[in-house]
Amino acid sequence: MAATYEPRPESVALLKKLVAALAARGIVTEEEMALRQTIAERANPETGARMVARAWMDPEWRALMLRDGTAAAEAMGVSMRGNPPLGVLEDTESVHHLVVCTLCSCYPRAIIGYPPHWYKSAAYRSRAVREPRAVLAEFGTVLPAQMQVRVVDSTADFRWMVLPMRPAGTDGWTEDQLTALVSRDHLVGVALPSAERKAARAA
Repeated sequence: MAATYEPRPESVALLKKLVAALAARGIVTEEEMALRQTIAERANPETGARMVARAWMDPEWRALMLRDGTAAAEAMGVSMRGNPPLGVLEDTESVHHLVVCTLCSCYPRAIIGYPPHWYKSAAYRSRAVREPRAVLAEFGTVLPAQMQVRVVDSTADFRWMVLPMRPAGTDGWTEDQLTALVSRDHLVGVALPSAERKAARAA
């Protein structure tokens, strides 16, 4: 069984002092902070997946996502207040995008949820830049030699998500069906969505 994490008493006391100081200066209230925490805990990859599915179906929505990811997220009902701007990277037949945070674990949590442990690891953060094809291969993603792999650094100032290419064989699919094809791994670029894999899992 995994060990549970208990913050140190001094850390809890320091946090309470910080919150009280922010509230006293009118910067933020405890209620606002509690609301932000609740929103963060509810965030999950389905939001990003639904944004992708809609982009595959609606050219105007796709254009909005690529132009202003933050506005697109807010149009989906996601509050982006307090979050860095969101950029969307469109994969093409010649370019594949891979997202990494080389310094820590910057991640578009509002639309994907909390980052997985491997995303935060020193190994991923360093190797994704040095040998992205090898990292992708370890996730089962082998790209054609002629396809460019573009590694993009997610930072405290700007967050990124990937808009993967729509899988073949999905013509006529509903938004819900397309959403079900997209996972967290597709949204950061370590994997590619596939209608065949979805069918295999359902069989």
